Amino acid sequence: MIRVALVGCGVIGRHHARAIEEHPAFELVAAVDAVASNAIALLGADNAFATLPEALREREVDLVVICTPSGTHIDLARQAVQAGKHVVIEKPLDVDVTRAAEFAREARDCGQVLSVISQHRFDPASLAVARAVHGGRFGRPTSAVATVAWWRDQDYYDSGDWRGTWRLDGGGALMNQGVHTADLLCWFLGRPVEVQASAALLAHERVEVEDAVAATVVFESGALAVLLATTAAYPGLSARIQVHGSEGSAIIDNDRLEYFHAKASAAGDATRGVTGGAVAGNQAEAEVGLAETPAGPRGDHDFVLAHRRQYDDVARAITTGGRPAVSIEDALLSLAFVRAVYVSAALGRRVLVADVLNGANPDVHLSLGP
Repeated sequence: MIRVALVGCGVIGRHHARAIEEHPAFELVAAVDAVASNAIALLGADNAFATLPEALREREVDLVVICTPSGTHIDLARQAVQAGKHVVIEKPLDVDVTRAAEFAREARDCGQVLSVISQHRFDPASLAVARAVHGGRFGRPTSAVATVAWWRDQDYYDSGDWRGTWRLDGGGALMNQGVHTADLLCWFLGRPVEVQASAALLAHERVEVEDAVAATVVFESGALAVLLATTAAYPGLSARIQVHGSEGSAIIDNDRLEYFHAKASAAGDATRGVTGGAVAGNQAEAEVGLAETPAGPRGDHDFVLAHRRQYDDVARAITTGGRPAVSIEDALLSLAFVRAVYVSAALGRRVLVADVLNGANPDVHLSLGP
């Protein structure tokens, strides 16, 4: 059994706890939270601790799972690595690219398994699209449209003094809600090179960060993408990604494969497209099976299942000494991409992701609040 200390016992921490407790490879042995009642409610008083060092002194721990506010991630991860523990960090890696890059360099040869939660890379829909793109079935990747059209009411932002702040949340709709979608864009299309963005605070108060952001993105391959993330889309719609190539396209909506078509695998392929009066046949069911194609709204179980799939990968990496499917470097690139969007919106011009990754403009923030 891989013994786990969970740091941060709020909403996302409780989801992790459920995924861990349902997984046969893990045992949750310590709950850590500065608010004692949170840790006690999760695992009982005997296994509740106020700080990570206290938990590591009192319990035999193999893996530390970090589910605290985003701006605290690197400090806690560094403590865990220095103690010789494997580490899983809830997204994002951190809010500060420079700090995250320093940690990535420090931890590169540490010998422990380090991974950041990007659970949607393990969804059958995402795997099908990634295999198609990377295997050349879609021809040359040409473009993508990614939207996260969600709603968060004012009570959400008022529920914690860290929410909606640059220091601990690191951003708004994109950093907190849309980072997984940004990560999938990187996974599907490759390295983002340049972004041009605008952001605004339109439907909330007493918030430092944006509740709507839109960006155009150029990737190293030449592919183009449009990215929209908002928490001001009442009553809350879906997260959706369309990926297009010269010989195929796909649509993922709410983590399900809604549409998939690869020219080479189609019998009697329809080539005219929508404007020509025909739509090529949907191969989604053939790619992922009927159970993973659209079938109504998703529930809490689906959310936990997605995390369990990534914990399968973490368990494999720990037990075999292998590399996790999602590395610190992967998470660092996604963080730099998101941060480049914010820098572009603040400066009102195109920004190179490499400049942000290398430390340019690390302290630029938007001024959106009243």
